[in-house]
Amino acid sequence: MKTAFLIKYAEIGIKGKNRYVFEDALMKQIRFALAKTEGNFDVTKEQGRIYVIPGGSYDRDEVIEALKRVFGIAGICPVVIAEDDGFENLARNVVAYMKERHNEEGLSFKVYVRRAKKSYPISSMDAASELGGRILEEMPQLKVDVHHPDVLLSVEIRTDIYIYSEIIPGPGGMPVGTNGKAMLLLSGGIDSPVAGYMIAKRGVQIEAVYFHAPPYTSERAKQKVVDLARLVSRYSGPIRLHIVNFTEIQLYIYDQCPHDELTIIMRRYMMKIAEQIALETGCLGLITGESIGQVASQTIQSLAVTNEVCTLPVFRPVIGFDKQEIVDVAQRIDTFETSIQPYEDCCTIFVAKHPVTKPNLKVIKRSEVKLQEKIGEMLQTAVESAEVITVS
Repeated sequence: MKTAFLIKYAEIGIKGKNRYVFEDALMKQIRFALAKTEGNFDVTKEQGRIYVIPGGSYDRDEVIEALKRVFGIAGICPVVIAEDDGFENLARNVVAYMKERHNEEGLSFKVYVRRAKKSYPISSMDAASELGGRILEEMPQLKVDVHHPDVLLSVEIRTDIYIYSEIIPGPGGMPVGTNGKAMLLLSGGIDSPVAGYMIAKRGVQIEAVYFHAPPYTSERAKQKVVDLARLVSRYSGPIRLHIVNFTEIQLYIYDQCPHDELTIIMRRYMMKIAEQIALETGCLGLITGESIGQVASQTIQSLAVTNEVCTLPVFRPVIGFDKQEIVDVAQRIDTFETSIQPYEDCCTIFVAKHPVTKPNLKVIKRSEVKLQEKIGEMLQTAVESAEVITVS
């Protein structure tokens, strides 16, 4: 019997007449993920099911790990495929499957049959009952429990017959690329990679912008951000990373503006630059890793003042998370250890000792008047000179 993987999805199943668009997008992402593994795979769909069928040898664990990073997948089921050559052969195949995988003393099981092939001569209920009886005859050490079984043995009768008893959780969400594109403000911290991951999980394609401040931030700090983008790209697909030299703008703000307002004013100009790049690259929103009250620039008042410079929507998926909740996600997606490497970004280098926590927009704008002579030209230079690399 051949082996394969049945891919289960959740949200896609409630889509209407355009469900095929989401299924096709999911299949595209599956192919992309499997292209990096050993082996050749045929990705097909049939009646609300997607199958990954190996064409030769492959590494089972490697394939499962790749599929666990594809948004849109709710469950991964390693299946055995048997030909439809009569119920007696089906029963023998099912018993052989159970003997090979679930032969422990006292194990409870339930058989669930789905008869998608309506011409099959036995009903789903009768097939399940008969198969359960055959298993008990051959394996008396097992017992039936229809409410809370240790093993749920699923048999799907289609053109071929698919037998499986394991559902490995996928990441859920929606296939990347089905919900537009947005620009992530990516720093070297813990929060922004998590924010990018969470928005990508909703089907959004990600681009990213990083603000570099040489010589105050090192090349190692820049490489850290590239590494974080690469880790997020395992889930989101390739990320175009825009690296903006922010040094001259930061120094200009530092010289001209009150130091307790530095964080807010610098943040406002970062958002302006990010939005300009976003508009030029077809992004429909900005993404940040801000969480209410975590630092001075993330109080309600500070966020309101920062938002004022933006015309695009700003998505903040971790806005209501506490730090531990963000850390938990970072550890799950393997960005945490990279994020805590001791390489400072431009935000931490120029932070004020006593930053304002409840900024007044009129006061901030009055301070920004001092920047009018040069800031427009500096912003344009920063955008035009940005280094762009594709990370995957």
